[in-house]
Amino acid sequence: MPDAAPTQAEILALETAYWDAMKAKDGKRTAELSGDPSVVSGMAGVMTIPRAKMGAMTEEGDWTLESYRFTDIQFSAPTPDVAIIAYVVEQAVTHSGEPRTFRAADSSTWIREGDGWTCHAHTESIIADAPKT
Repeated sequence: MPDAAPTQAEILALETAYWDAMKAKDGKRTAELSGDPSVVSGMAGVMTIPRAKMGAMTEEGDWTLESYRFTDIQFSAPTPDVAIIAYVVEQAVTHSGEPRTFRAADSSTWIREGDGWTCHAHTESIIADAPKT
């Protein structure tokens, strides 16, 4: 019998686990949840990142994810083995000793492989504050 289509709750739990692992700087967990490789786009451009490097990137660097909150969650499961989740994330980070907060529109594509799901693509676009008139 084919696997059932994923639910939004199931994929949101995976996305939350990924963000929690980043907050804890748990590279082992982010590597486990990442496709091999993963395609990532954001402020630093576009990268294809092997699983092991994703884990190392989580642990290294002068940054800390202090908190995050998802809103405006959108979900699609075009096949039983592919799920796409998109949302606005409000996050507080410390980078090089400087606290920062910002909002971004993020999306992730999860693929079921064997007995689990891995994230094969993630995008992040910073949401600029609307100009004051």
